[in-house]
Amino acid sequence: MRITIELKPEHRARLLALAACRGDKGISPVIAEAVETYLEGVTEKARVQRRAIKLRGTMPDAEAERLRRDTTASREFWR
Repeated sequence: MRITIELKPEHRARLLALAACRGDKGISPVIAEAVETYLEGVTEKARVQRRAIKLRGTMPDAEAERLRRDTTASREFWR
């Protein structure tokens, strides 16, 4: 299927260079791969969010407070 998209000149140049390195004749395979990767990421993000929402409230309050305290304490040593 044909579609028209607007690209910044620098993005077009980088896509053409990437396609050439891969041995592709144009940027369509690179664009198709990028769209597929993006859509998989969106789907995975939604799945993770649904799973997280299901877990809400499953940790006892005392355990949640201990985890919060321990996390805060460990962050003091982060650079």
